Amino acid sequence: MFYVKIPKERLGVLIGEKGAIKNEIEERSSVKLIIDSNAGDVTIDDTEVEDPVIGLKVRDMVKAIARGFSPQKAFRLFDDEVYFELMDIRDYVGKSAKRIRLMRGRLIGTDGKTRRIIEELTGTNVSIYGNTVGIIGKLMEVDTSKRALEMVLRGSEHSAVYRFLESKRRATKTADFGF
Repeated sequence: MFYVKIPKERLGVLIGEKGAIKNEIEERSSVKLIIDSNAGDVTIDDTEVEDPVIGLKVRDMVKAIARGFSPQKAFRLFDDEVYFELMDIRDYVGKSAKRIRLMRGRLIGTDGKTRRIIEELTGTNVSIYGNTVGIIGKLMEVDTSKRALEMVLRGSEHSAVYRFLESKRRATKTADFGF
């Protein structure tokens, strides 16, 4: 069994209209989700599931939805090659609300440009929610995306981050073609 606390404003997203999202997670994974709407607690009962990895995947899926991802993007985690990474902005800038707000702005960029470029060049999905940054993608993609996000969090110029991403993308394409 796993326990996840999620923001109350994200409970409706996890449950879905008439329980559709909750039901789909339960059907696809065979786990039982027990949701305490008053406290924001989710219990993931995987005792009836043969594969122990399924419980971990559902836990990550619930965390991803809690951290701002749509259920459709979180459902990517059913794929064995797709992973979820969660970063805490406070680990990079401290607990100052002003610094966290500033850093969220840098991570998102004007009209979402920075986040969009990171997603496009890495093939990941990125969600900036509260004090956290969530990443969903394949292992190498998540690693590259995390490194780019860390560069922004450590104060690198956006242009340097974009150059890093472009070079990683070229190296990946070259490796794919065996050059």
